[in-house]
Amino acid sequence: MQIKTLITICARGGSKGIPGKNIRQLNGKPLIDYTISVAKQFQHKFGNVDIVLSTDSLEIKQVAERCGLKSDYTRPEKLASDSAGKIDTIADVLLWHENLQSCKYDYILDLDVTSPLRNLQDLTDAFVLIQKNDKAVNLFSVNPAGRSPYFNMVEQKDNGFFAQVKKPEGTVLTRQSAPEVYDMNASFYFYKREFFEKGYKGAITDRSVIYIVPHTCFDLDNTIDFEFVSYLMENNKLDFSL
Repeated sequence: MQIKTLITICARGGSKGIPGKNIRQLNGKPLIDYTISVAKQFQHKFGNVDIVLSTDSLEIKQVAERCGLKSDYTRPEKLASDSAGKIDTIADVLLWHENLQSCKYDYILDLDVTSPLRNLQDLTDAFVLIQKNDKAVNLFSVNPAGRSPYFNMVEQKDNGFFAQVKKPEGTVLTRQSAPEVYDMNASFYFYKREFFEKGYKGAITDRSVIYIVPHTCFDLDNTIDFEFVSYLMENNKLDFSL
């Protein structure tokens, strides 16, 4: 039986850090257009894939529709606040769409609008990884971390002094000799349906695996992030093809 996948694109209105960031122009296109585009590429490649938008904003709905994604779902007010969890948001639109289609999805692929630096090859390779691991319930994208909790990240300890966040085994004199750690880049997440059935509330679980993005990838949280990515795109400086 063919695997059935739902792609969720969650784009809340009312961003305080960067107003309107989900539909802000980036290199001549609304930011959400990059996510819709790669979602449609994945849909075309694998088939039996549905795409759904979760937003509380009419303006975002209208922009998404101009980019080729129409949505009849409106995110409930309780899931549109700053304190609402992403997993609950995905679960709500998942159940809504399953009821609409009278089906159950095997995999859910959540694509974050504000972390658009990924391509179809990334999603394809990550999809293979999660399908190969029978015990994993989810996968999330990461990059090698620039700082290490074993070496150059510190916190205040009970005695009032500061030391590494995690105490390494033995002596670690360089970041390169510390255990490998990764930064979550918030670009994409694969979930097996089992993830939601077991009631996990966060993407980091006891049964998570990772996909190491082999190129530049980061979340657009601040105005300067848009400036960086705009420069890279406009001057063909990205180290991969979107």
